[in-house]
Amino acid sequence: MEDHKVWVPAHLLEWVTLVSLLSMLRKCVDTYKYIFIFSVANMRNNKLKDIRNAWKHSRMFFGKNKVMMVALGRSPSDEYKDNLHQGLYQSEKVSDDNRASPVPGALSEGAVVLTVVFQVSKKLRGEVGLLFTNRTKEEVNGWFTKYTEMDFARAGNKATLTVSLDPGPLKQFPHSMEPQLRQLGLPTALKKGVVTLLSDYEVCKEGDVLTPEQARVLKLFGYEMAEFKVTIKYMWDAESGRFQQMDSELPESASASEGESEEEDDS
Repeated sequence: MEDHKVWVPAHLLEWVTLVSLLSMLRKCVDTYKYIFIFSVANMRNNKLKDIRNAWKHSRMFFGKNKVMMVALGRSPSDEYKDNLHQGLYQSEKVSDDNRASPVPGALSEGAVVLTVVFQVSKKLRGEVGLLFTNRTKEEVNGWFTKYTEMDFARAGNKATLTVSLDPGPLKQFPHSMEPQLRQLGLPTALKKGVVTLLSDYEVCKEGDVLTPEQARVLKLFGYEMAEFKVTIKYMWDAESGRFQQMDSELPESASASEGESEEEDDS
C-alpha cells in the first residue's frame, strides 16, 4: 500500500508543541520537590546541552518565558490547578492533606500554592530558565557554582584583556585565508605563499565592547573571553512552601527590569 503524507499547517504544529510543553511543565510541578530559577551568562546551546546530560535525573526548561509563565499561571484567573485561590494565604506551607504526589513533598492536585503563581512566574525575565529537581539546595548550588566553561566572545561582549599581534608569518592560516584576514582589518600580505602580518596590530583593549570584526579575529587566533556560567537565583521548596532568593548579590527588583528572552525553548 502506498504511503500518503499528511500536510499539517505550521500554526497547528506550533500549537501542538505549545500544548506539549505546557503539559510537561505542569507534570514537573507535580513531580519534583524543588523549582530553581537560573540565569545564564554568555548563553551557548552546546554548553546548556552538556548540563542537561549531567542532570538527566532532573528537568530543565530554558527560553520561551511567556510559555513557562502560562504553564505556572500568572494570576488567579489562569492558575494551573483548580481552587488555587484557596492557597492565597498559605504561602508558607502546604497542607499534608493535599499532598499525594509521585514524590513525597512535591506539590500535587489542588496543592500548588499561589506563591508559585506569583513568585516564580514574575521572575521569568531575561535569559532565565527553570530547573525541576529532587536534589537539595546545597547540591544544586554547589554543582552550579563550580561549573564554568570558557568560549569565544561575540560582538557586544567586553574584552577581558588587551590583545596585540606581533608582525611576522602566520603559518597557522592557509594562503587562501589572507584576503579574509585583510578584510577584517589586519595588515597582511602573502610572502612566498605564507600569510604574513606586516606590522604590529592591536586587536582590542581590555574593556572594549567588541565589534563583529574584533570577535572574529579573536576567535581565529584562539582567544576565549566569554565565560559561560549558570547562576541559581531563586528556589521554590514544595515541602515548606517557601520561595527564596539564592543569589545574595541580586537585588529583588533586578529581574523586573530585564528584557525577556525568546531565543530557545528546550525541555
